[in-house]
Formats: sequence, structure tokens, C-alpha cells
Amino acid sequence: MTQQPPPPGPGFGPPPPHYAPGPPPYAAPQQPPYAQAPQQQPYAQAPQQQAYAQAPPQPAADGPDFLAVDKRNAVVVDASGVAFESSGLSIEFRWPEIRSVHYQASPNGKALMVAVIHRDGRFFECVVEAKPRTRLQEWFPQLAWVLGHYRPAG
Repeated sequence: MTQQPPPPGPGFGPPPPHYAPGPPPYAAPQQPPYAQAPQQQPYAQAPQQQAYAQAPPQPAADGPDFLAVDKRNAVVVDASGVAFESSGLSIEFRWPEIRSVHYQASPNGKALMVAVIHRDGRFFECVVEAKPRTRLQEWFPQLAWVLGHYRPAG
């Protein structure tokens, strides 16, 4: 007489109704699908993730900002730091990594040149065309005021 293996432990589906010689008939487990199991919740309903999805992160601080933009380039100065965009490529500098920010008119007087000196000595520059040319004279006091707000002299 051959001996049958012991029935599987709890959690492996219902036990066969009886033990007879020969292989037991195959029966699919009768467990509900995982998504319907009461002890598990879908990831999207997890409390910590749901709170994050509903409340997007806010900027660290509100404050003045400066924006100079032309067809290809842009300079943004705000509470987070300075950002340059040049022909579709962007680079951002946070205030803690900036040693200094400099600006001036281009030699022909048609553009604003802004430079960021990184704490490690690297130098980055962005040039934004001022059209009409009088816009350049509007940008200078605005940029000076915003930079003075975030990086006061002294």
C-alpha cells in the first residue's frame, strides 16, 4: 500500500475531501484575488502615498522673482536660486551652491549677460536678447532688486 503525503498546511487552498490511493484530482485554489483580500490595499490607497499625491510640494519660500526671456534663452531668479535656459537646455543653481551672480549689458548693448559663479569656482553664463532695446534698461533695476533680496550685500 502506498502512503499519501500529508495535506498541505493552512493557507494553501482547501484540503481534498478524502484521501484515496492515487493522485488527488487537481483543484484550483479558491482564494479571492489579491486585490480583493481584506488585509491588503492597492498601492494608490496607501495613506502616506495618497497624501503626497494630493498635496504637491510647495516652494520653500515666496519672494520676488526675475524673468528675462528671448526666442532661445531665459534667465530666472527666484527663491530657489538662478536658472538658465539656452536653446532648450536648462541648468539650475540653488542659492547654497552660488558664490556670486554678476550681470551687465552685452558690448553691443542689445542683450543682458548674467553669470553665476559656483562655489567650486566654475563659471556659467547666459545671454538674453533685449527686444526692444529699452527692455534692457527695465531689466537692470528689477534684477538688482531681486538679487539684493536673496543675496544682500554685506
